[in-house]
Parts: sequence; structure tokens; C-alpha cells
Amino acid sequence: MSDQEKHEHMPEEAQAADAAAESKPAGNESDHEVLVRLMKENEELKDRALRTAADMENLRRRTARDVQDARAYSVANFARDMLGVSDNLRRAIEAVPADARAGDDAGLKALLEGVEMTERAMHSALERHGVKKLEPQGQKFDPHFHQAMFEVPDPSVPANTVVQVVQSGYSIGERVLRPAMVGVSKDGPKQAPAEAAAEPGPINEQAEKDA
Repeated sequence: MSDQEKHEHMPEEAQAADAAAESKPAGNESDHEVLVRLMKENEELKDRALRTAADMENLRRRTARDVQDARAYSVANFARDMLGVSDNLRRAIEAVPADARAGDDAGLKALLEGVEMTERAMHSALERHGVKKLEPQGQKFDPHFHQAMFEVPDPSVPANTVVQVVQSGYSIGERVLRPAMVGVSKDGPKQAPAEAAAEPGPINEQAEKDA
């Protein structure tokens, strides 16, 4: 008689017990142990899913930030080069003597007006792309935005105050495109600790030559 035939001739209670025995997992695990194992596996899967979701969210944020930075700062190198052109335009304007400006030379006046219009147009174009001119005159020295070129003895203003701008500085977004080259005061009254400006540090001789 085959096993199937023997099973069919067994009482119903015996058949049920035999079926339950066959359905038990290998390793003689009890129902409680199986439940614990499945709950543990479920927690591990849930934790893995949460980690994956967190990683994907971080990746999405990084990608969005990179795209935003690329849009904001993609013109930084070009804008920095254009600042050199703007500097030359300003030097050309300042090179014209005051008496020549007040003279009757119509050609010179027209040329000067054209150069000034070109300078203004360039600044407007840079501003449209997020480039802003720094205005450090009279402000506390900030090493993040200013480059100290020299110190000026001036007891009438607090120490480390910008008293002269040698070359204009510019920022793009929240970044410095070019620091302003400045002269800072010394020998003046010291500021309160909470308001004290950062020390300008050593004078940058190479920057002074470049200016």
C-alpha cells in the first residue's frame, strides 16, 4: 500500500495531525519562533526601505542644489573677466583731466560720454546676472569680502574701518566674485568685543602690485 493510500485510510484526527506536522518549518521552529523571525525580517525590510527613501531624498536635494548653483554661478568666470574690462573703462574715464572735461572739445566730450555709457551698460548687464558691486567705504573690515592693501592712521574712526577703496569688489549670489581692495584705519578707538571687526591681517603686497 502506498503512502497516499495509507493516508486516505487514516482517521480524520490522524490526518490533521499528520498535515500539521508536515506544515511545520524545517529546524523544528515553534510558531512563536516563526513569528519572531518574520517580525524581525519585516523590521529589517522596513528599515532598509526608510534608508533608501532617505538616500533618495538627499540625492534629490543635492541635485536641486547643484542645478541651482549651476544656474546662479555659471557666468562667474565670464563675469570675472568682464570686471577687468570694466576696470579699464573706469581708468579711461578717470584719466581725462578735469579741465579737459570742462573744455569745449565736443569730440572728447562725446567720446567720454560713450565710454561712460558703455561702463553703465556693462554694470547693468552684470547685475541682471546676479553680480553686485560691494560698497565697503566706512564699513568694518571683513576678510570675507575685503582685501587689506594698507593701513591708514586715523584716530577719528574706529580701528579696522575701511577708509579707502583702491579697487571695487563684486559678489555673485552669496559668493565673492572679487574682494574689494581697501585701506583700513588704525590708531582709532577700539570697537566693543561684540562689534569688533576682524583683523585685516598682513598686507598683500602682490595684490597691491596687481592693483
